[in-house]
Amino acid sequence: MLRIRLSRTGRKNAPSYRIVVADQKAARDGAHVDRIGHYNPTTDPMTLKIDSEKAQKWLANGAQPSTRVSKLFKKEGIIK
Repeated sequence: MLRIRLSRTGRKNAPSYRIVVADQKAARDGAHVDRIGHYNPTTDPMTLKIDSEKAQKWLANGAQPSTRVSKLFKKEGIIK
């Protein structure tokens, strides 16, 4: 099963995240199928960029968003 989830990047104590489509069993920062955006909670205001067309495509193909990603999608208006 494919999941849309966060993959951590950035240095120690300054995280930033990529929003990726990955196999559910893959490691958090391991192999992914597609990168659909990025999220940086440390900036003021937080930085969030999501390719909504890719996100809609993956959701239509059955990929399940993680809890945090679904909250970010709701914030961007991708899902209700």
